[in-house]
Amino acid sequence: MALAILIVDDEPTLLKNVSTFLARHGFETEGAGSGEEALQRLETFSPDIVLLDFHLPGIDGLETLRRIREARPEARVIMVTGHSSVRVAVDAMKAGAYDYVTKPVVLSELKILLDRTLGQERLEHALDYYTRRQARGAGLAEIIGESPPIHALKDTIARLLDAERRMTEGTPPAVLITGETGSGKELVARALHFGGKRAGKPFVEINCASIPAQLLESELFGHERGAFTDAKARRAGLAEAAHGGTLFLDEIGDTDLALQAKLLKLIEERKVRRLGSVRDMDVDVRIVAATHQPLEDRMREGKFRADLFYRLRGVQLRVPPLRERDGDVQRLARHFLKEAGAKYGRSKLQLSPDAERALLTHAWPGNVRELRNIVEEAALLSSGDVITAAHLGPWMASPVAAPSGAAVPASFPDQGLDLEQVERQLVEQALAKADWNVTRAAKLLNLTRDTLRYRIEKFGLAAPNS
Repeated sequence: MALAILIVDDEPTLLKNVSTFLARHGFETEGAGSGEEALQRLETFSPDIVLLDFHLPGIDGLETLRRIREARPEARVIMVTGHSSVRVAVDAMKAGAYDYVTKPVVLSELKILLDRTLGQERLEHALDYYTRRQARGAGLAEIIGESPPIHALKDTIARLLDAERRMTEGTPPAVLITGETGSGKELVARALHFGGKRAGKPFVEINCASIPAQLLESELFGHERGAFTDAKARRAGLAEAAHGGTLFLDEIGDTDLALQAKLLKLIEERKVRRLGSVRDMDVDVRIVAATHQPLEDRMREGKFRADLFYRLRGVQLRVPPLRERDGDVQRLARHFLKEAGAKYGRSKLQLSPDAERALLTHAWPGNVRELRNIVEEAALLSSGDVITAAHLGPWMASPVAAPSGAAVPASFPDQGLDLEQVERQLVEQALAKADWNVTRAAKLLNLTRDTLRYRIEKFGLAAPNS
């Protein structure tokens, strides 16, 4: 579709030349010789861009600009001024002009400006589209589950959102979301944004673990031209892009100490400074961070700043792992199976009883993400409409029965015990007995290899001399 441009100028020759040039480059054009005529053309022509001369008979360019902004705020207005009219150009920008050009108009430069304007418009339309699409897949309703830990989490989020709606000034407190990998921390972050007052503003996400440390600062804060070798143009950072909305810092525990100091400044002062700049810029962002790492341990190791931790933990939300969510495994599996059925055109897919039993016996070290992937793979590869335990993977098809000779304590100690410490000791003993052969140790504990590897990682165990 051709871009529609309304050219407003009282010089007929200039009007004709500009119109002919732009039409030759695929633009749809109309002309107007005065501000009054331009306002009339708005009703029938609906221009995307208005080229507006300042010196017009009747109402001048600035007044015409104001009326265009009232009648068609989505139209981009480019003001045309004389070389000596710097004050006019400044006033035009303040009144809402997108840009300005000076006379005599150089047609090749005008084309470049129009192309840039068109590109910006397309970018804003794309951002608006993605914002609306993100909103459709966000909110408390997307946190699926009826187990007590999930009910408690959703209740806390609802109370937090309710408190934010009653805020009359200031920025909502930072939120730190903790939980194991794959447990659904991003869903919680989206629920906080799209369920709150900032839902119509940007939700900008960055995974701090997926970008090299030397590039992460530039991604977050932007840079000026020449700030480093490849900085050939000025670039705004993601913190600026999130202005008015939410900046979601996923895997915050993986950032290095130098960047943590700058993040602290962003949270405390709501200011950013691009690399290579000497000027701070104010930004209005709500900070939500997430991590699977124990930040308290990283603080003690000197790998995470204590002041940043306490700033991030304005509110702390813990997402429970799937193994703690009684009853939610089957509920989630049915939900993911329905999604996969819709995606692959197989609406009759269902889980067999043995498949549901197999789901309950698995430890789910990868949490909800692992469950989603397993169910989708089964839906994709199964030949019939019934998903059996065999379709879910060999490690869940035949759950290993407990050995008949398993020892059971005769009595429970009166002083109680630390179940996690007991579990750790059993894992350590099995690994030692198996000379750290994970497969043999898993058999000794009647666990799958994946489940044992999860516990090794959970307890931070390492083979001797490793």
